[in-house]
This record gives sequence, C-alpha cells and structure tokens, in this order.
Amino acid sequence: MNFDILSAPGELFLGSDVTTAQALGGRHFGTAARAVRFAMEQAAPVSLRGASLRIGAADFGPGQIRRMHARLEALGQARRPGRRA
Repeated sequence: MNFDILSAPGELFLGSDVTTAQALGGRHFGTAARAVRFAMEQAAPVSLRGASLRIGAADFGPGQIRRMHARLEALGQARRPGRRA
C-alpha cells in the first residue's frame, strides 16, 4: 500500500459491526492519517469491529486501519504509540 494515500481526505465509519457503522454514517477528516489516528487513539475499541475508512473510491477495513496506524507509529506520526494495536 502506498502510504501517500494517508494525506488524502478520508471518511471514517465506526460501529460495533459494519451495519451499525454504515447506519451511523461517516465522519470526515482532512487527511486519512487523522482518521486513522482518531480510530486507534480516541474511539472506543468496540467501534473498531465494524470500522471502515473510505479514501476516494477505496475502502479499508479494521485490519488495514490497524496496519496504517502501525505505519504511522513507525514514522513517528502517531500520538500514542502502542495504545491499541
């Protein structure tokens, strides 16, 4: 995955399952990196079960969001490294 994509705007959907996340609607972020940090560092852990991140036409699930956050940690761009992995 090209992590330059994290500088693009993103829409984050959170919920205990995919259906709930979609029903609750997405939250818009200026960058996908901010959406990833929010999901991993501030959102309730249960809400990651149904999480998805839309960047342009691409959708990413919970595992991919966790890997994106791990990459941000490796680059020193995560606020609270290791909080939830």
